[in-house]
Amino acid sequence: MSQLETPLFDALLKHRNRHPIQFHIPGHKKGHGMDPAFREFAGDNILSIDLINIAPLDDLHSPKGAIHKAQELAAKAFGADYTFFSVQGTSGAIMTMILSVCEPGDKIIVPRNVHKSVMSAIVFAGAVPVFIHPEVDPELGISHGISAEAAETALAAHPDAKGLLVINPTYYGVCADLERIVGISHARGIPVLVDEAHGVHIHFSDSLPVSAMQAGADMAATSVHKLGGAMTQGSVLNVREGLVSTKRVQSILSMLTTTSTSYPILASIDCARRQLAMHGNDLLYETIRLAKDARKRINKIPGLWCPGRELIRSSATYDFDPTKLLISVKDLSITGSQAEVWLRENANIEVELSDLYNILCILTIGDTGKEVSLLVNALKRMADTFAPDGSERPPFVALPEIPALALTPRDAFYAQTEAIPLDEAEGRISAEFIMVYPPGIPIVIPGEIVTQDNIDYIRMNIEAGLPVQGPEDDTLQNLLVIKERMPIVS
Repeated sequence: MSQLETPLFDALLKHRNRHPIQFHIPGHKKGHGMDPAFREFAGDNILSIDLINIAPLDDLHSPKGAIHKAQELAAKAFGADYTFFSVQGTSGAIMTMILSVCEPGDKIIVPRNVHKSVMSAIVFAGAVPVFIHPEVDPELGISHGISAEAAETALAAHPDAKGLLVINPTYYGVCADLERIVGISHARGIPVLVDEAHGVHIHFSDSLPVSAMQAGADMAATSVHKLGGAMTQGSVLNVREGLVSTKRVQSILSMLTTTSTSYPILASIDCARRQLAMHGNDLLYETIRLAKDARKRINKIPGLWCPGRELIRSSATYDFDPTKLLISVKDLSITGSQAEVWLRENANIEVELSDLYNILCILTIGDTGKEVSLLVNALKRMADTFAPDGSERPPFVALPEIPALALTPRDAFYAQTEAIPLDEAEGRISAEFIMVYPPGIPIVIPGEIVTQDNIDYIRMNIEAGLPVQGPEDDTLQNLLVIKERMPIVS
């Protein structure tokens, strides 16, 4: 087969063009049973391929036809042995990775700043997380990746770990020395799982960092919808044979996936793969050129800083994706979250995220010079409006030590709990997450013993204006902890 082909999309079009009489779900029957306003807005084309897993269209849970062929083409495009499509987003693919290698009581080495889907999978698996602190950037107040040295230390201390998970690239586009980390882990026979949610495009450009499959990783959960042109929820799980079982991966993925899989999403993955494989390098060349131009123009605006390759300093910050425009507003008289609101209300611009010091803007193959100019001009107006006023900026607060794990996150999740004042939680076992964003690293997770340093750190971040997230009590006065059983008295 050629990368020009789209076997699943073609099968859907062929089936639609037969105009079969449908006595099956979905109940809208090509849109005829749908609310007229939504049907008119969505259009008959997309509704006509909103179908189910009937024989001509294959079945994602046991692919043997068009979906199987589409996944084979994707595997060749990504340099994988097997590629599985996911309509549960990258979260579903990440959970599949962890559940494919971990059983109850197994250790898995993970960065402290993992996505919540990682912790969800650890709870489901009953696994024991071994955390590595990522490198933290004190100027930007964000977390990067893990260093090769930290990975080697963790692997040496926990040779019985069932896997090592790496975030690469990070949300901000920073990459670790992934090839070195893979080599260190494989030397111990431990598979490397990569959260590649923000890196589908890097595999298809000679000017971007190496992808997970190029680095030799065993599994990579990769969003095609975020930066690759597929519809939202469209992701892939790329697998390399050897240290993981592809049959187990298929089994776990099927357990986590709806049986009412979305064929428009699946078809969009098929077509996005074709576009990236055939034209990705040229399209991304233009995107990178736009990003470099934007970064240069932004850095000429007083009070703003858009870092680039100067971020590369260690094996944790080994390479960089220039299409991510991380813009520091620390030298203006506003926070990143205020900058996000100002751009929305005054320039009709929506950014990817904001934090205390920064905003993040992402350029993709869907952007043009017009959008870049609108962004730069809006940033100039914003910087003029909020020129530095001489006030002291909130300091970046250093992370405390990772607390001791007294229970597995699963046991803590299912235990009986009680709410107590946060200031009285020292020595108690947390039953919930508390994290600060940025840098997005949990202060405590379920099962960890709360320390006074944790409590002080939470209070310091609240005073600094950082958003502390996670507890059921959004006033942050109380924390859920494991309920201590009283001794039985005869």
